[in-house]
Amino acid sequence: MGNIVAIVGRPNVGKSTLFNRLTGNKHAIVDDFSGVTRDRHYGKAEWLDKEYNVIDTGGYVPNSADIFEAAIRNQVKIAIQESDVLLFMVDVSVGITDLDTELSLMLRKSKKPVLLVVNKVDNSNRQLDAHEFWALGFDNIYNISSASGSGTGDLLDDAMKHLTFEDQDIDADEVELPKIAIVGRPNVGKSSLINALLGQERNIVTDVAGTTRDAINSHYKLFDKEFVLVDTAGIRRKNRVTEDLEFYSVMRSIKALEDCDVVVLVIDATVGLDNQDMNLVTLAVKNNKGLVILVNKWDLIEKDHKTSLEFEKTIREKLKPFDDVPIVFTSATTKQRIFKAIEEALHVYDNRKRKISTSKFNDYILEKIETYPPPSVKGKFVKIKYATQLPGRSPRFAFFCNHPQYVTDSYKRYLENKIRDEFDFVGVPIIIYMRNK
Repeated sequence: MGNIVAIVGRPNVGKSTLFNRLTGNKHAIVDDFSGVTRDRHYGKAEWLDKEYNVIDTGGYVPNSADIFEAAIRNQVKIAIQESDVLLFMVDVSVGITDLDTELSLMLRKSKKPVLLVVNKVDNSNRQLDAHEFWALGFDNIYNISSASGSGTGDLLDDAMKHLTFEDQDIDADEVELPKIAIVGRPNVGKSSLINALLGQERNIVTDVAGTTRDAINSHYKLFDKEFVLVDTAGIRRKNRVTEDLEFYSVMRSIKALEDCDVVVLVIDATVGLDNQDMNLVTLAVKNNKGLVILVNKWDLIEKDHKTSLEFEKTIREKLKPFDDVPIVFTSATTKQRIFKAIEEALHVYDNRKRKISTSKFNDYILEKIETYPPPSVKGKFVKIKYATQLPGRSPRFAFFCNHPQYVTDSYKRYLENKIRDEFDFVGVPIIIYMRNK
């Protein structure tokens, strides 16, 4: 299932404004994770009940002038390889520049769908000026103003035609092998981890600029269970601007994350859980994927008897409200506890498929609701009569009540915590819907 939309173009054409409009408007899922900074350049967006991932390549461009244009070209190349639809953005107030022409040649050569977006078209004179962009040779032009949002509806309608969406309500009984994706920032030790697991040097490590490898899927058997390991270490080493490495690894991680059941996020013990890691956690949660945190390079930490407990506490603080996640401390070089990480991932996979019978669920949860009913809002008392688990690939519960709109987020969190107390959903996001009875 592919649905990555990348916004490309030279600087200052309004890429970030469009990105914010797509991800941050009231239809998009709003971020309530503490510790997630707002400097994200990728996020989840929604259009007409369809969800997709959007990436603003402008967020990854270095500031120094000498490598500036080269970096933009590189990132457009990576975006062409890794995304499903490209929004090529230009600025009507400036007209066609040499860099626009050069990027348009690269994009036209690619086999990917490209939508040419002319930004800052906010009056009738500019509508006329926009005609000059037909010279870039694309089939369609979309005149928009990313600041006001005009024109973005038609653009998204057409972008969605190039994406594939699977039905969320498919029952997960098909005989697919669990897919476990190993993700994380560059150089946290993903490759050595996979090599330690597979007992062989699967990942070709090379220092030729631009050697890319597709995410490698390894069919694997352990503890009599079969599964597929998706490795995103996709190699891009040396002779590459660090920003490109970061951008490339983000594209890779998002792609793998879309296609897997459980995400194993590898973090560096010497660094801790940083903003880039938190972005991946948020994306895993938004995509309803299982999650295991793997703290690698644990052998490099000076320890006393409390170290791992304190480290774990710090991580859980940052993860809140979704802190019911397995955390495994490991060292890929000494192979300490790496199989434990896979065991946890398979356990989370089983949790994600867990189904609870409606009668058993109601017996338990209605009693908890009676003990602590929803607080009244504006004098309205909410009465929850009945609840059930919805079919699908991940745990979602519907609660039927008289005033669904008055149930607060903190009460939904109370319900989620009570569900977690009784049923094993470790490592799996739970979604709660309030419905009219």
